[in-house]
Amino acid sequence: MGSKIKDIGGNGGGAWRKYCEVTHGPVGLWRALRNELLVLLFNNVPGALGLALRRIFYPCMFRSCGRGGVFGRAISLRHACKISLGDRVIIDDDAMLDAKGDANKGITIGDGVFVGRGTKIYCKGGDITLCDRVNISSLCTIYSGNALTIGAGCMIGAYTYILSAGEYDPRDPTPYADQAGDRTRGPLTIGADCWIGARATILDAAQSIGDRALVAACALVNRPVSAGATVAGIPARPLERPAERQAKGEE
Repeated sequence: MGSKIKDIGGNGGGAWRKYCEVTHGPVGLWRALRNELLVLLFNNVPGALGLALRRIFYPCMFRSCGRGGVFGRAISLRHACKISLGDRVIIDDDAMLDAKGDANKGITIGDGVFVGRGTKIYCKGGDITLCDRVNISSLCTIYSGNALTIGAGCMIGAYTYILSAGEYDPRDPTPYADQAGDRTRGPLTIGADCWIGARATILDAAQSIGDRALVAACALVNRPVSAGATVAGIPARPLERPAERQAKGEE
């Protein structure tokens, strides 16, 4: 594996050590330098050539990587050694995967997952699991300081914000800028086959969203959602679907 990053240079490696701790995580010198070289050579190569080169060379940076992956242009990877990818995963241009944390397992992405352009999936000491065939549209933010799981087949609209932890304490006299911002109300689980509308916000206070639930666009979810329910509004409240109203004789 080669010399450890922390042993390089004076004073424990200085700026280089800090950079590698943030970017590469607990890896050896050789692996950090190899990853730097791969990004330098291939990350911004355009078109089909760039896709082909990244498909060949990028898998070695991850903890594990299945077959048939597609890696877009200008993607950002941090702590790739704690990221596992299944088969046929697509990471679109400008996306970020960040698995940083001292004791976390990192990011696990199942088969057939799509991560849209400009989407950020990042840990702050937590874990994130995207099950098979999750489809995340562009410019979403998915954050975990605890544990966050998104079930198989979920569809997530653009600009959606999903977080597990990341709260500040208004009762603490410490200025917000000096707080860690890592308060959490527990893990967040989104069930299978859910549809999350564009610009929805799901807080860890939701705790769980059941299978095949529908969260309307722009909704703010801060409480549990039952399986099969439709919720909308700020804060989100359950709505009756047309079929349910018809069954009650209202239509």
